[in-house]
Amino acid sequence: MKNNYTEKYLKKFSKLLIDYNKKDFFKIINLLLKTKKNKGKVILVGNGGSAALASHVSVDLTKMCKIRAINFNEADLLTCLANDYGYENWVKEALQFFADKKDLLICISSSGESKNIINGAKFAKKIGCQVITLTGFQKTNKVKKIGDVNLWLDSKNYNFIEMIHHTWLLSIVDLISKAKF
Repeated sequence: MKNNYTEKYLKKFSKLLIDYNKKDFFKIINLLLKTKKNKGKVILVGNGGSAALASHVSVDLTKMCKIRAINFNEADLLTCLANDYGYENWVKEALQFFADKKDLLICISSSGESKNIINGAKFAKKIGCQVITLTGFQKTNKVKKIGDVNLWLDSKNYNFIEMIHHTWLLSIVDLISKAKF
C-alpha cells in the first residue's frame, strides 16, 4: 500500500464534500423548517448504507431540531411489505400507511436508480408530499428527476457518496439546531 493513499483519498473526499449546490442545500433547510411549522413529519428512506444514515439523521432531526422524523428500517415492516407487494414497492406501501400530505420525504440513493426509492418518491409526490433527493452516479438519474430539491454528488464511489450524504445531512441538522463546532 502506498504511503500517500490516505492523503489522496481524503483530498478527493474533501473536494467532493464542498462541491455542492448551495442554493438547494439551503432550500432543504427551509423545507425542513416549513415541515416543522406545518406540524408535518420528515420521512427518510434509503437502502443499505443509505438506510443506516436515514436512521441516524431521523433521530438527530427529532432530538436536536425538534422536527418529527421517521424511517422504515424495522426488519418486520420491510420484510412484510416486500414479501406482500414486492421489494420494488415496499417504500410506496410504507408511505401509504405513514405519509400525510404535509410531510416531507427525503430519498437517499447512491445510484438514484433504486426501484423501491423511485416508486416511493413518485407516490409521495402523488399524495402531495414534497421530495428531497440525495444521489450520486449519473446527474440525470431517475430519483433526482422526481425531487423538488436535489443534492447530487459527482461520484460513482459508494463510500464517498454515502459519507458525503451523511455529512451534508448532519451539517443541516447542526445548522438548524445551532450546534456549536
